[in-house]
Amino acid sequence: RLFAVSITSSGNPPAFSLTPDGRLTAKNVDISGNVNANSGSLNNVTINENCRVLGKLSANQIEGDLVKTVGKAFPRDSRAPERWPSGTITVRVYDDQPFDRQIVIPAVAFRGARHPRKDKEPYSSCRLIVKKNGAEIYNRTALDNTLIYTGVIDMPAGSGVMTLEFSVSAWWVNGWYPTASISDLLVVVMKKATAGITIS
Repeated sequence: RLFAVSITSSGNPPAFSLTPDGRLTAKNVDISGNVNANSGSLNNVTINENCRVLGKLSANQIEGDLVKTVGKAFPRDSRAPERWPSGTITVRVYDDQPFDRQIVIPAVAFRGARHPRKDKEPYSSCRLIVKKNGAEIYNRTALDNTLIYTGVIDMPAGSGVMTLEFSVSAWWVNGWYPTASISDLLVVVMKKATAGITIS
């Protein structure tokens, strides 16, 4: 046993001190066992391995896997001069998180064009086909009007990889190069939660 009013190391300032009221001050501490605390604060620390927060977590800034976004322009036909949209974008969202997520596709706008002629009015057509895990969920063709695709897709944890395919094509009935356009694809993946939100 060690009985003392206080313990203070040498040095100025001392690197270690223990006061009778239980206050411990040390410059560097290596602890191999458990640490239990009821209050306090930590500044500029790193948690090297897994961590569980059993209570409420409040944070003003979070960097991580709660929200991910990716964007890409649709492929274009290489023939000049129009370079109309033609090709497929494949998006794979991996089932690598323990919580349910939602895949949000903001508006993708696409359109063809009308080509006035003396005796007729041919059109350039632009078609967008969307598939989810190989199953078609959207198939529309625009002429001289603008169509918009947007979607919200649930992805429960443990459901496996989600594969989305966005295929665009354009053509003109008379065999000429078509005039068509489509906006870039943006995919947002976020944690699904309803805390603080009501929809009625």
